[in-house]
Amino acid sequence: MSIQSPPTLLELAGRSLLSNKSRAVLDLEDLPIELFPPLFVEAFSRGHTEVLKKMVQAWPFTRLPLGALMRKPQLEMIQVALDGLDMLLAQQDHPRRWKLQVLDLRDVPQNFWRMWSGAVFDACSPEDIKKNQTLKLGPAMAAKPPFKVFIDLSLRKRPLDEFLTHLFLWFRQRRDRLHLCCNRLKIFGKPTRHTRKVLRLLQLDSVQKVEVHCAWAPSTLAACAPFLGQMRNLRKLLVSQVYVPAYTSQEEQEQLLAQLTSQFLRMDCLRKFCANAVFLLKGHLEQVLRHLKTPLKTLSITNCPLSDSDWNYLSQYPNTRQLRHLELRCIKLTNFSLEPLQILLDSTATTLNSLDLEDCGITDSQLQTLLPALSRCTQLVILSFHGNCLSMSTLRDLLLHTARLSQLSIELYPAPLESYDALGTIHPGRCSQLCAELTARVRDFRQPNILVFCTVPCRHCGYKLMYNQGLIHCSCPTPA
Repeated sequence: MSIQSPPTLLELAGRSLLSNKSRAVLDLEDLPIELFPPLFVEAFSRGHTEVLKKMVQAWPFTRLPLGALMRKPQLEMIQVALDGLDMLLAQQDHPRRWKLQVLDLRDVPQNFWRMWSGAVFDACSPEDIKKNQTLKLGPAMAAKPPFKVFIDLSLRKRPLDEFLTHLFLWFRQRRDRLHLCCNRLKIFGKPTRHTRKVLRLLQLDSVQKVEVHCAWAPSTLAACAPFLGQMRNLRKLLVSQVYVPAYTSQEEQEQLLAQLTSQFLRMDCLRKFCANAVFLLKGHLEQVLRHLKTPLKTLSITNCPLSDSDWNYLSQYPNTRQLRHLELRCIKLTNFSLEPLQILLDSTATTLNSLDLEDCGITDSQLQTLLPALSRCTQLVILSFHGNCLSMSTLRDLLLHTARLSQLSIELYPAPLESYDALGTIHPGRCSQLCAELTARVRDFRQPNILVFCTVPCRHCGYKLMYNQGLIHCSCPTPA
């Protein structure tokens, strides 16, 4: 049986103050600032709306992370905060210790209040705590940046929920005094006129991560390109499922792609570029990467058809030489030379942390040419080769070359080809024996953390068999 910790003196003081709500509102000017966070949490949980409204106006920290107190947006409480913010913006005189500049409505970790309040409290001197003077807003203060409201946005085809509808309406009426900021933006479904209207409300240079998960035609992507160009602080861009209609000519494809890539030149902070099922990429990878100005930390190209010229350019692109994460999953490499990848691994040997080559159709002979470069990637933590058809002999060589990579923590390999019979049916007993032998080979050099061997999906049920210190398999009938 667990024993709850007794309330702290600060919590008891806050509860005592809230027991007389009128006194709580009056005493905020004299309230020690270390009492503000616990008192706000207490008032929020008990629904003391008038106290909350006054606390927003007297908040002595630069940021009020209201979103951290809500599992999902609570419109009533958000309205209370917005009402308090309205009153604050309407005031000419503010307490000297008032610092609020950001209302944060994002869903941040629950322990954020404890960590955040302590961190900013340490920055406040005793002299600041004792001051209770008022300050007239002068020209310098009037010229400071507008107040900011932070949200994370997921835009879908369906209408906006009640919270976002209310927030956008409130913001439109005050946009001359406020900035609506969004660090993380996700778009699901084809962007509409309404989507573009929402994007025009945002302070686009506040966006740091964009994910687009929908079936876009190139023309739609080009129409949204100007918005991307305004996201000058963008750090991660993920674009998924861009299809090319059959009637689109090569000239039209070039023009549409040029509209998009020209915006990349404005992205001075982009470090992560991810493309999934972007069929427009084939034959144009050089054009896309050439317009990315900054060294990338993450390059992810998955489920994309590539041409010979695309593949060869990958090793020539100078901004991949500091890569930490390289993901080339589900790209058919069977008919390609892996020399460009070998060159790329050599150039990133001291920086690369993760390499994902899952389901690329890599053959025994191809992998053999890659092994010397792979053995020099001393910072690798995650390595995935599963989904490729490799023999027991090649897997032995692979593990021999990775055995001394001391940083490896997660390793995913295919089960040997010898695990299957002539018809391609999985033989669990043989698979278990071979994977145990390979695991023992690794343990001769180091103790692996996560080492998994995985088969192709079972033809009957679709499940994959996995070996991790023992075989985990489906219940389908198996060969004797």
